[in-house]
Amino acid sequence: MGNIVVFGAGGTAGSQIAQEAFQRGHRVTAAVRRPEATTSYLPAGVQVVTGDATSERSVRELAPEADALVVAIGGGERGLWLDAARTLVSALRETPNPPRIIHLGGGATLCTPQGDRFLDEPDFPQEYRDAALGQADALAYYRSEADGVRWTYVSPPPLEFHPGARTGHYRTGGDHPVTDHEGRSVLSYQDMAVAIVDEIENPRHENTRFTAAY
Repeated sequence: MGNIVVFGAGGTAGSQIAQEAFQRGHRVTAAVRRPEATTSYLPAGVQVVTGDATSERSVRELAPEADALVVAIGGGERGLWLDAARTLVSALRETPNPPRIIHLGGGATLCTPQGDRFLDEPDFPQEYRDAALGQADALAYYRSEADGVRWTYVSPPPLEFHPGARTGHYRTGGDHPVTDHEGRSVLSYQDMAVAIVDEIENPRHENTRFTAAY
């Protein structure tokens, strides 16, 4: 089993990833800014530490024993996700046998059937634009600046991504959403956690982006 560090394990998505990995027998470290607010809803065997994906010191402290660093951070201003990507790549370049980066990014960076990003659509909600642009910045950075580091960027569906049931089933795609026979792209946080831990255990998308949905 592997050693997995989850930055942002105090959030909805991050906590699901930490739980899924722990339940499969992995050693899991939840790296959060406020450990005292996190321990109540993570499994007792998950180690909770103070950690920040935008702090190179923090990443350097946690990286040597890890097989994968999961980034599932949220909130903040547009620059947060690019700062995290830059910090991780910089720190891991100086780490012997560096772990993989698994970055849970934004669904709005996926492309419409016409080839435009969802975040560039005229009716894209203004209140989500900064976060979407920040996740797009991070993806562009990985694609152009992360030479020598193993990374995977994971996009949820652009619209219907929410807490729900764990089915253990999903399908994957690349730069366009995975849709069902009705044209919907839907996934629960629980099954996104399944997809991410599956990718850690059986890498299929190194140095690229993938998306998942039912």
